[in-house]
Amino acid sequence: MKADPKADAAAAAPAGSKKKLIIMILAAVLVLGAGAGGGWYFSQSSAAHGEEDAPAKETKKKKKKDPAAKPEYVPIEAFTVNLQPENGEQYLQVQFTLQVEGAEQATAVKDNMAIVRNRVLLLLSSKKASEINTVEGKQQLASEIQAAIVEPFEKQGDEQEVSDVLFTSFIIQ
Repeated sequence: MKADPKADAAAAAPAGSKKKLIIMILAAVLVLGAGAGGGWYFSQSSAAHGEEDAPAKETKKKKKKDPAAKPEYVPIEAFTVNLQPENGEQYLQVQFTLQVEGAEQATAVKDNMAIVRNRVLLLLSSKKASEINTVEGKQQLASEIQAAIVEPFEKQGDEQEVSDVLFTSFIIQ
């Protein structure tokens, strides 16, 4: 007897379609699992870096000072700038040292020295000799330099912990 080809095809079809169905179900499970895993990863990543989403005021808060941290001193190379004209051209040559809170802050200032020098240069070149000639003027200038340097180096970064500006050379000519 000859086998019926149509009956053989009908019997083979359900076995082949079951395999396809199982493969499609496994693929769907893998895709859903990958999507859920990716969603979890990105939600955890956002939570860990939630400080970036916080308002700028919150990120600018100073870190708590470590009472055991020893102050570090970072010398800054001399500046020579033209002062704002009053009675002819006048120049200021100034050199100072920054007192910062700990080695980590000293490293941060040193690593961003170009930004520090730019901020100070812009500040110094906006001054008149009569404004900085007195002791009070020099103290005011030191506090303005300090304020310029403590601003975060990076957008929404932490402020630097500069506790003092100490002049080591100050010449107005």
